[in-house]
Amino acid sequence: MAVIRPEKELSIAQVKERIQKAKSVVLADNKGMSVAQVTKLRKELREVGVELKVAKNTLVRIAARDLGIEGLDQYLHGTTTMAFSNADEASAAKKIRDFFAKEKAPKFIVKAGILEGKVFGAEGVKSLADLPSREVLLAQVLGGIQAPLVGVAGAINGLLSGFAYALDARIKQLEA
Repeated sequence: MAVIRPEKELSIAQVKERIQKAKSVVLADNKGMSVAQVTKLRKELREVGVELKVAKNTLVRIAARDLGIEGLDQYLHGTTTMAFSNADEASAAKKIRDFFAKEKAPKFIVKAGILEGKVFGAEGVKSLADLPSREVLLAQVLGGIQAPLVGVAGAINGLLSGFAYALDARIKQLEA
């Protein structure tokens, strides 16, 4: 194994810390983007709690190996830009998808993603971006839990109403 210089050790430590701190990471190739585009993307990502950093493939490879993340080597070629999502798991993927949705040939090509220490390809990042927001998912779960309870309450209410109507009819019959 090659000897790593102290300044590279610091860079590796920073990459490792960002990967560990992030809820998800999107790796992409931004070759061909203008400085203005990168600045605008960086600003929009920052608004949703995502940090955008360009990293050397060798440093990312070493950091991933040290963290026990396997399967990343095949995506570490060309320029590598990493979007560290600190707010929620899907915010980086969603914002990147939305930012480049208008372009016919986007210059920011998603390579892979890391979620909970697992590596997945560009299709996995697309699937992550297509997930509904956390609030929508929670509402769907609660709706799924609530639906049977509403049905049971309606059935019990129907039984009680039927009993009350029958009792009322019997009282009127006895009074007559």
